[in-house]
Amino acid sequence: MEQLCYVALSCLLAIVLLYGLLELHYFLRMCLCVLLARFVKRRCHILESTTVNGVCLSTDVDTLLYHMNNARYFRELDFARVDFYERTQLYRTIRRLGGSVFQGAATIRYRRFIRPFRRFKIISRIIYWDEQSLFMEHRFVRPSDKFVHCIVICRQRVIDVAMEAVMAELLPKTAATPLQAAASRHTLSSTASLQPVGMGTATATPAATLEASQAENGHVTTSTTKLKPPLPPELGKWIEYNEMSSKNLRSGC
Repeated sequence: MEQLCYVALSCLLAIVLLYGLLELHYFLRMCLCVLLARFVKRRCHILESTTVNGVCLSTDVDTLLYHMNNARYFRELDFARVDFYERTQLYRTIRRLGGSVFQGAATIRYRRFIRPFRRFKIISRIIYWDEQSLFMEHRFVRPSDKFVHCIVICRQRVIDVAMEAVMAELLPKTAATPLQAAASRHTLSSTASLQPVGMGTATATPAATLEASQAENGHVTTSTTKLKPPLPPELGKWIEYNEMSSKNLRSGC
């Protein structure tokens, strides 16, 4: 009996030590997200949106105990991003082609607090890509009325492989079905909701419109260029800002 108590005490001390040295809850939840995305949830087309559910717990609140801590939003994005990577097979494709991916930049716009013990959804999608980077949008949405609590734009840098080559691998794998055509149209049209007042709305190019029309009529289309969404104006300004910031840092400003 005494030995059993020592074993139980040792296990308890080991757990406490792990929690002290590592953010164990984060790693356990990350493993759960990977398992669910890989074995339970359905596969998604690379241009579709993915959704993960979350709740603001007592460990997520600000010092005022009134709303979710601002830093927790980016932490929640890790789980949304790994869900997207697994379900679209984006990460596997990048690794198979000899590349790797990491977060290069992010900007967040807060609109309204997420209160303690309130549920939310994170909706993630690709809004643009170039040779070196993938640009994603994440929205924290209230399930009851679809209100957007905050919106995040992230730049994922891809190294040792061209992003165009990655997308060329992912896009032709499935013929463009009506569902994927709708996803493509959503990627093209919903960028308008990100634009500030006074800016023109993003419109689909004739080629992209033709692509969606052909897919709806049952024609198989696999062109990466045709499926690629246009660069949203506000994203173009953000890219320009990041490039200017990089130049200033390199020059020692």
